[in-house]
Amino acid sequence: MKTARILLVDDEVAFANNIAKLISKRGFEVKTVYDGESAIRAMDEIDFDVVVLDLKMPGLDGLSTLKLIKTKKPEVEVIILTGHGSMESGIDGIEMGAFDFIMKPVRFDDLHEKIREAFQRKLVQEELEENDRLTDAFMRKMD
Repeated sequence: MKTARILLVDDEVAFANNIAKLISKRGFEVKTVYDGESAIRAMDEIDFDVVVLDLKMPGLDGLSTLKLIKTKKPEVEVIILTGHGSMESGIDGIEMGAFDFIMKPVRFDDLHEKIREAFQRKLVQEELEENDRLTDAFMRKMD
């Protein structure tokens, strides 16, 4: 079974590192970066399945980072995690393609469940795309 690759993006270093350790203990591969620009560079290097993204960060903010992620890799599921956002920011993020929105403080079990759900959705999407590809190949052979 495929192991989920998670990118955790949060400028609160201690928080991010602690969450990353907990995510790793649940069997996920996790990379942590502390700003939006680093997140975009990491996305160019590794095919992540799920991004957990803080909204309020210095430099490139979370919504701008989300927009770039969805432009480059629309198949990646993004969970917005913030202690500074409002419900309106969360709705904006979901309208931009985020999987879900969670406010800090968050119970780790709740975050873990959202990550698991986002990863499952990505797997289903990949399977549907593979089925479409196989169907198209079959139809071309029939012509």
